[in-house]
Amino acid sequence: MQNIEQTSPPTLDEILTLEKQVWSALVEGNAQADRALLSPDFLGVYPTGFANRDDHVGQFADAPTMADYKLSEARLRVLAPEVVLLSYRADYQRPGAAVWDAMLISSLWERRHDVWVNSFSQDTPLEAK
Repeated sequence: MQNIEQTSPPTLDEILTLEKQVWSALVEGNAQADRALLSPDFLGVYPTGFANRDDHVGQFADAPTMADYKLSEARLRVLAPEVVLLSYRADYQRPGAAVWDAMLISSLWERRHDVWVNSFSQDTPLEAK
């Protein structure tokens, strides 16, 4: 978990670095790293339904859930100095898959007790063209 110490809002690069740590945990199958980046009250809104932090971390029970990923088109909206919304495109490949899929993601990051945590994420799959 990265501690960005400042009183001003974070930069896009700082929050994108945190988001990439979540993706790296998915690739490495590192449930502990994933849990540390998510707030205890994390809410995920996915095509499969709602998920809490335990649900998100629980996906690592058997193996990593991602083989590779690329993030692009990132943009950051500062809602308050300690609350930001990161939105971006994720192209990703599941383990054993030959094809890449894509989705648009919005992640809410909050600075709590001087540590940035992901408190909300919504994934919107993109249809193959």
